Amino acid sequence: MGEQQHPIPTTVDDDIICTEKIIADRKTFFIDLKSNARGRVVRITEKVSSNRDRIMVPAEILDDFIEALQDIRKANLEN
Repeated sequence: MGEQQHPIPTTVDDDIICTEKIIADRKTFFIDLKSNARGRVVRITEKVSSNRDRIMVPAEILDDFIEALQDIRKANLEN
């Protein structure tokens, strides 16, 4: 689905463990697994032109988040 990236560590993103990139029309999505002082999080970034929007999902609720997305996907396919 996405292409796995292994970014070069920088002072800003040196806590990135894994990155996936999805390109759809004019948008690019980055899904990053990151580690910080509070634990692991998944950062989802949507980039359109020079605008970026981000959400953070704590890794401990990742299964619930994926299950909710699968429910949405199923509803989309049924309608």
